[in-house]
Amino acid sequence: MERGPGARRALGRLLEAVLASRAEANAVFDILAPLQAEDEEEIQEAVRACSRLFGALLERGELFVGPLPPEETVMAGSQGATRKYRVWMRHRYHSCCGRLGELLSHSSFQVKELAFGTLMKFVQLEGVHPLEKPKWEGQYLFPRLLFKMVVGGLLSPEEDCSLLLSQFREYLEHDDVRYHTMRAAAEVVARVTDGHPEVPLPFWNNTFALLSAVSLPRQDSAVSNFYVQRPELSDKWKVVHLKEHRKAFQHMWLSFLQHKLPLSLYKKVLVILHDTILPYLAQPSIMIDFLTRAYDLGGALSLLALNGLFILIHKHNLEYPDFYRKLYGLLDPSIFHVKYRARFFHLADLFLSSSHLPAYLVAAFAKRLARLALTAPPEALLMVLPFVCNLLRRHPACRVLVHRPQGPELDADPYDPGEEDPAKSRALESSLWELQALQHHYYPEVSKAASVINQALSVPEVPIAPLLELTAFELFEQDLKKKGPESVPLEFIPAQGLLGGRDGLCAQHFTLS
Repeated sequence: MERGPGARRALGRLLEAVLASRAEANAVFDILAPLQAEDEEEIQEAVRACSRLFGALLERGELFVGPLPPEETVMAGSQGATRKYRVWMRHRYHSCCGRLGELLSHSSFQVKELAFGTLMKFVQLEGVHPLEKPKWEGQYLFPRLLFKMVVGGLLSPEEDCSLLLSQFREYLEHDDVRYHTMRAAAEVVARVTDGHPEVPLPFWNNTFALLSAVSLPRQDSAVSNFYVQRPELSDKWKVVHLKEHRKAFQHMWLSFLQHKLPLSLYKKVLVILHDTILPYLAQPSIMIDFLTRAYDLGGALSLLALNGLFILIHKHNLEYPDFYRKLYGLLDPSIFHVKYRARFFHLADLFLSSSHLPAYLVAAFAKRLARLALTAPPEALLMVLPFVCNLLRRHPACRVLVHRPQGPELDADPYDPGEEDPAKSRALESSLWELQALQHHYYPEVSKAASVINQALSVPEVPIAPLLELTAFELFEQDLKKKGPESVPLEFIPAQGLLGGRDGLCAQHFTLS
């Protein structure tokens, strides 16, 4: 077949002929054939022609409506010519949509983009001109099968579809598209993972990109922006009720989170969990299994999982007695050296902000942090020491830890640092002698911060937010900018010669300038 402008004109003539006369229906094969071509421009011209052809046929009602019978049976039967034509053309439309779905994984993004846009056009037209008969008057009809094929193409197991998914976000602003996306995504995840223990990473990444793009409205009145235009909305339709959207949203996320995900995705999910997922779930407490599983993975994931559990405890009345025990277990020397240190202490400060926590629990955290501070770098100490002092400010009952001048030293300290349960650590019987030891730290700012406990603690807490991201490089830069005294007193006699006295042998040959 010729290419370029000649091919475009040829397709145009074929298109006009098919739309003008049913006698030219066989020319549809010549319009569909270039969809299988290798040349990108040829494929794009064929997609545009198919878009115009079947878009017009849908609007004119010239495709068979109802359960599609086998083509051979109808063509060999005695039905009327009009019915045969509509069944036959409906099969051609079905073939076209199938090929467009395959083109969603084409090597050329331009082809993918055009195929995707055409399929979404067909979704809209099929919604207005359904190809299935309503079972009762006023039934809500949406081209679910066609739309599910589109969603399945976006959730490719083989390649990254982030660019197409970014374009799909525009359609998610429509309530009906968003609702059916949630339902279709759950079905695609179930199909891909069924009987496949090793699911390819691109599929998980594509699925997360799609799911995280779904955002629900906050009020029922907002569910009225439909992609498939309706003359009026019926209160009997599930798609117009926010509670049904919440159910679909919950089912979609559960279908995804019930599987063993790559570690990189656990972190991405946990980062958005508190403000993008939990507030919109019909039953937020069902996330406890996922959060418990994420905590067991350790490291930053444990901390992020505790953030989700904390929200469930405080906002959704979840009973989780092991929460602070798990948080206590995360306190080890590595927390001062990992890249998520700032987020850890920000969340820990949030978790320990309640004034209703028992004194023994707060004392255990203060003591554990003070003990870890003995080996922490200066930039971490400048944040940890105010953190501990803030705990004492919030909980006056714990100030006994700094008012034991004759308290135990290291060899007789009742505190058990190896105890996993803060209630059994005996921290309240101990003292914060570690802070007194840090008053002799080699870095003057640390010594100054540790000396705060020598005076009565001020009522306002010291804000630790500016100290969370402090680095050793910043400390070094700050010290370089400090201006020292012009003359420094020395405690030694200046040298008069290289070796020995002024008149020595070395002084005769080597002199100090």
